[in-house]
Amino acid sequence: MNKYPAWLNTLVLIVLIAGCLLALPNIYGSVPAIQLADNDGTAYDDSQLQAYVQAAENFGEAPEAAYLQDGRAVLRFDADVDIATIGEAMRSSYGRNASIAQTLTPKLPDWVRDLGLSPMSLGLDLRGGVYVLLEVDMDQAVQSRLQSYEQDFSDRLRSAKISRHRVDLDGQTIRVRLTSNEDMLAARDVIQRADPDLFIADGADGKSLSVRMSEVQIKARRDFAIDQNVTTLRSRVNQLGVAEPLVQRQGEDRIVLQLPGVDDPNKISEIITATATIEFRMVDLSGDEPGSRRYPGRGSEPSAILKRRVVASGDQIIDASAGFNEGKPIVSITLDGTGGESMLETTMNNLKKPMATVFIESHREQIRVGDELEYRDYKTEEVVSTATIQGVFKNKFQISGLSPGEAGDLALLLRAGALAAPVYMIDERTIGPSLGQDNIDRGFDAIKIGFLAVIVFMAIYYRAFGMIANLALLSNLVFITALLSLLQASLTLPGIAGIVLTVGMAVDANVLIFERIREEMTAGQSPQTAIHTGYEKALSSIVDANITTLIAAIVLFAVGTGPIKGFAVTLALGIITSMFTAIVGTRSVVNMIFGGRKLTSLPV
Repeated sequence: MNKYPAWLNTLVLIVLIAGCLLALPNIYGSVPAIQLADNDGTAYDDSQLQAYVQAAENFGEAPEAAYLQDGRAVLRFDADVDIATIGEAMRSSYGRNASIAQTLTPKLPDWVRDLGLSPMSLGLDLRGGVYVLLEVDMDQAVQSRLQSYEQDFSDRLRSAKISRHRVDLDGQTIRVRLTSNEDMLAARDVIQRADPDLFIADGADGKSLSVRMSEVQIKARRDFAIDQNVTTLRSRVNQLGVAEPLVQRQGEDRIVLQLPGVDDPNKISEIITATATIEFRMVDLSGDEPGSRRYPGRGSEPSAILKRRVVASGDQIIDASAGFNEGKPIVSITLDGTGGESMLETTMNNLKKPMATVFIESHREQIRVGDELEYRDYKTEEVVSTATIQGVFKNKFQISGLSPGEAGDLALLLRAGALAAPVYMIDERTIGPSLGQDNIDRGFDAIKIGFLAVIVFMAIYYRAFGMIANLALLSNLVFITALLSLLQASLTLPGIAGIVLTVGMAVDANVLIFERIREEMTAGQSPQTAIHTGYEKALSSIVDANITTLIAAIVLFAVGTGPIKGFAVTLALGIITSMFTAIVGTRSVVNMIFGGRKLTSLPV
């Protein structure tokens, strides 16, 4: 009695070895490193890695190790090396083509790294850095789409030879005014071909149309704005050289950023919330073309009356870099295919005519209305330069009229992509590295104290069976660490609290089993029967208790925010591992030690 088949014991042993192997990377600690990634996303090869190693040596410090990871180059240095100077030198030499970040990397042996193993990641509250919560202006996302419809309809109607028309945006309705019923029918057909999902209604005068987006289109536009902003913000953070950032959607209209190791939160805030972009428009020399309006000048640049049509805009820019030309700051622009074709056509047809560069920014200010604080959103559009088209060009050109700082920031923003809708910061928290380390120390001290207290109690109260439970408890911690490493789920301070809780819960299952064995022995059962009955009868209670707690953990993860999710993750993983170690693991050890033997008593 009480003998596991060989295959089951082998399975338990394999799981234990796998857990130890997956948890192994966490014992090596971390050292400073420089991480380099190509701005275009191209994976580096060994020759490029060696070039970076040689550069680091030339800058005064040879890396302790260098390797490729997910297409990026990682240069690892000894723990006592200050890599700030090397990082700045690398940025000066390679910053235009590569994203260069100073970070911490695990000091893993080559054979561990070759197996693809890595330690669990630490949350921001343990690593230190900046936490930012952003709100996306969903109304502006829809409004920008309506504005693009407005210009598109005007261009399409002009191409369809419906020359006498006027297209205006009134709130969330586009009004198309025409001169005859025939033009109205033709305009309806043009707009339906442009987008069949739009709602088109006849005006009361019989010579106009009202066009609105459907609810499905509005929702799709809002979802697109969130997804596009997440992509853009992730690109901006990469351009700034932040290693291992977390950028993800939260709820319907918010985005969370966790930026480990950041020491200049003000600069980060300016870049990630900036909505600066540019538009290129022709100057209206006559001053009376429909849709033209006056734009103020920036600084010493005079104001100008610009045409309604946008030649090219920031979202058509695929590359931008800051520099100097004749001692003046410039931004070199490269357009995509659509923008390039539009620019080519415009320059061919408008030689010796002026074209203006419009700098656009969205702002939010806080104002007091009575006893309450409210936000007011507004947008500034200013002409930064006006230049006469001297020749035909397409994808590549330069703009000027900015200060050196503005040119550098604008190039970064344009290179990373424009936001689909403005974002506004509603929460920011900075956690210093020393506080993060203090959190780690306190959290692991809590685990050690709880773990040792349980070990002492179990050893005294349950004797040999208690030591088996302690072995299962140690295995449980190993398995939790292994799963966190395997899943790359971030360990947070609340997550440490979840581990401490699972320490108690893991022992609780063994307490139920051991007390049931004691009851069976008191009732006169033989030791072998008591072991078998104890595990069998305690099983349902253990499963019921853990399943209900697991459901609660799943709900917490589904509806909770960052800290709550961290707690829920470790709690759920701890429940799964504790059920395995308590029900299968300890039973396997008990069977190997006591199973199949003639016993008169049990050390329980």
